[in-house]
Amino acid sequence: MPSVHFLTDTHPLRGDDAVAAIIVTPEGGYLLQLRDDIPRIFYPGYWGCFGGALSDAETPFEALRRELAEELEFSPESGEEFTRFDFDLTRFGQGRKFRAYYELVVNTDRIARFVLHEGAQMRVFTAQELFALPNVTPYDSFALWLHFARNRFALLVAPA
Repeated sequence: MPSVHFLTDTHPLRGDDAVAAIIVTPEGGYLLQLRDDIPRIFYPGYWGCFGGALSDAETPFEALRRELAEELEFSPESGEEFTRFDFDLTRFGQGRKFRAYYELVVNTDRIARFVLHEGAQMRVFTAQELFALPNVTPYDSFALWLHFARNRFALLVAPA
């Protein structure tokens, strides 16, 4: 079902520094959130990673812990930054912003205990299912593909 608000919403948008979780199961599944189909948000009605904007004086990981607690009642103790994308929004009067992605390996039993507070639904996808979806936020899709294909990049690094 296509998003109602993706192309019709005219509310102003503000870019912020943000964080996102690449939540992966030990078996290689990816947990995604179907974003609410509401106006005023980026990519309403699209599948994407859990996360959100940094608040004042938060580190990226502190923001990630807060966002996951709010969205899933999940507060990871640690996480490793996987990749970071920089967005130049100066042309729109909003400066340079980033979106940092953290890899979190979570078993399916723990995922089953998550309580969804934001988004229309959540689901664990195989990589094949995920990349067949017609509505995945493009920046999250690229980060997820980088995660899936990460070993291919290692092939370019010559052994020491």
